[in-house]
Amino acid sequence: MKNTSITLDQGYIDQVKQNVTPHWGELGWVTYKRTYARWLPEKNRSENWDETVKRVIEGNINLDPRLKDSPATEVVDELTNEAKDLFKLVYGLGATPSGRNLWVSGTDYQKRNGDSLNNCWFIAIRPQKYGDSHIVPDYLGQEQEAVSMPFSFLFDQLMKGGGVGFSVVKDNIKKIPAVDTKIDLAVVIDKKSASYADSVKLGATDKAEWAKQNEDKSDYIYYNLPDTREGWILANARLIDMHFNQTNSENKTKLVLDISRIRPYGAKIHGFGGTASGPMPLVEMLFDINNIINNRVNSNLTSVDCTDICNLIGKTVVAGNVRRSAELALGTNTDQDFITMKQDKDKLYHHRWASNNSVAIDSNFNEYEPIANGIRENGEPGIVNLDLSRNYGRIIDGYQKDIDGDVEGTNPCGEISLGNGEPCNLFEVFPYIAEQENWDLKDVFRLATRFAKRVTFSDYDWEISRNIIYKNRRIGVSMSGIQDWLLNDLGHRVVTGFEDSIDEETGAKIKKPIYDPQGIKMVTEAYQAVIDADKEYSKTLNCNESIKHTTVKPSGTVAKLAGASEGMHFHYAGYLIQRIRFQASDPLLKALDACGYYSEPDIYSPNTTCVEFPLRAAHADSKNFASAGTVSIEEQFATQAFLQTYWSDNAVSCTVTFQSDEGDKITSLFKQYRHVIKSTSLLPYYGGSLKQAPKEPIDKEKYEERKAQITDDVAQVFAEQNDDQKDLELVDQTDCESGACPVK
Repeated sequence: MKNTSITLDQGYIDQVKQNVTPHWGELGWVTYKRTYARWLPEKNRSENWDETVKRVIEGNINLDPRLKDSPATEVVDELTNEAKDLFKLVYGLGATPSGRNLWVSGTDYQKRNGDSLNNCWFIAIRPQKYGDSHIVPDYLGQEQEAVSMPFSFLFDQLMKGGGVGFSVVKDNIKKIPAVDTKIDLAVVIDKKSASYADSVKLGATDKAEWAKQNEDKSDYIYYNLPDTREGWILANARLIDMHFNQTNSENKTKLVLDISRIRPYGAKIHGFGGTASGPMPLVEMLFDINNIINNRVNSNLTSVDCTDICNLIGKTVVAGNVRRSAELALGTNTDQDFITMKQDKDKLYHHRWASNNSVAIDSNFNEYEPIANGIRENGEPGIVNLDLSRNYGRIIDGYQKDIDGDVEGTNPCGEISLGNGEPCNLFEVFPYIAEQENWDLKDVFRLATRFAKRVTFSDYDWEISRNIIYKNRRIGVSMSGIQDWLLNDLGHRVVTGFEDSIDEETGAKIKKPIYDPQGIKMVTEAYQAVIDADKEYSKTLNCNESIKHTTVKPSGTVAKLAGASEGMHFHYAGYLIQRIRFQASDPLLKALDACGYYSEPDIYSPNTTCVEFPLRAAHADSKNFASAGTVSIEEQFATQAFLQTYWSDNAVSCTVTFQSDEGDKITSLFKQYRHVIKSTSLLPYYGGSLKQAPKEPIDKEKYEERKAQITDDVAQVFAEQNDDQKDLELVDQTDCESGACPVK
């Protein structure tokens, strides 16, 4: 058998570049250049947009399994033409793969780590077997359950750039056995290590001194960490498992971890990119986790303990490089210790910031007021309705018992309900922009579906993931710029009003939303295009049809590329100043200054420059335009319900913003939409009154004044200056409206 690779012809690429202008948003190109453009060492510069798109499309199209088996000419021609269509679509920004695919697809890192194409994952925190996976501790059999396994899975996926949702509901936590043994942990380091002094300050011990004091002893387990991702994970796994008799067959009570080989702070990370943090964050994490478990000897770990362990892992992954730690902790709705755990401000600032926290509910749940109180206080917890997720696709399609019965949780942003070990797999369509570029939306959604479907044929590292991916083949075709699209095509927003009604179960008076029939038709036709494409391609590839297909992701960075509204969210304002923070050494600053963009030193972070970009939302001057600062909480809930009913068979990610006088409506709206909305979160609307706020609403006059000061195209000026640098990115960038997702 011979593998065949599809490549895009440079002549075709040049033709597209002549005929198609990318639909860059007003800060789209800058965001792209510092987020998804990979460094090209042979050219001593970062990628240009056409080079990124070529890499991404070729990386994806060659996942089609038919190419592994001496494919027929017809198959090669079919996929070559599809690659051309995808290139044209993505180059013009009528649609894009997820940010993860923009960064990883087509790289050597993708080939080594198939997991890396997926944005986010879910894992249940309970003892599990490692199985036939790329990481299996040598003291365990593949089929042996271990408390460490879900923490290792989370650590691994975070270090590969993914976000992880995890469940600490009581049914999971009660399966963890009581802690048997207190472990005496020693972390040793050689004096020759560049990290020696900093590690010793955090509790590490001089390796030579330790060896001298223990030369005649054998009452310990010694692990010399390799300078790899796997080494960090295995060290943590050994530490956790030694506390439990079932995974400590030697009955040792002392663990020695040698960190001498770990590369120092600032050293290059090959593969995913960025620079190393040194071993110091790992040292701190190991001691903290050991203290948590030691404090539970002869008793059981709690949901808070397990969340703390996951948060400490997330904090460690964040330190010092380009990764983002995105976590969502899902707890039981009656677990007050879990619900209130962020009220401990010391622990919140130390590590509990690392996850967004939500509670699992079903449609019979009725105790919303305590949740609403927490949301009014600090924006948490969110809610995830597992009953709806397991038994419904789109709400309009009705109850379908266990249609998605393996669901136990969700990804960090809540748009994809997931089973244990399962990832989300996203592609984003900008229907308003695609229509402007004369695409037939059925063709766009077909291309999106096939792109996402191919990702399910990656080589996955964990057995638990392979099993559920091959069974479910779950995809998430999403839309962004939804408000732009509906307002453009309908002439008004999709919620046209509300009518008085009665909740048939409770007898409560409610305001029932009225939806524009044409809006229903628009999203229904888009949904059917995805379903039809999946059926066709699944039959061709002889694999299961996807268990679910559509979603609305929160978006953020990717939406900025095209200048679209983010997911289902309303634009923050009709006109605003968006402040983007750059490393002070970034040569892009010189180009931005030459073009007339205003910048000043960042008042919050040293060596950082804050640049102001004036932005105008699509249809900002329409009488029917609404922004996050003007749209009511009722309309936001109603819009999310509209998309859950007619478009998304997964879920709809939405961070509902509410004004100070709307907080008392949260409980009644939760109750009204309990049979419709699968997951949601809320935050108070913040108008940008702080100095150097990320977003500051302005009026049209100020926008036009600022826009007039911009005299040149920054992409062209930057190319002329020819002064690019490696390993630069934007400061404090997030990939979604809620800030819960990894940026790459």
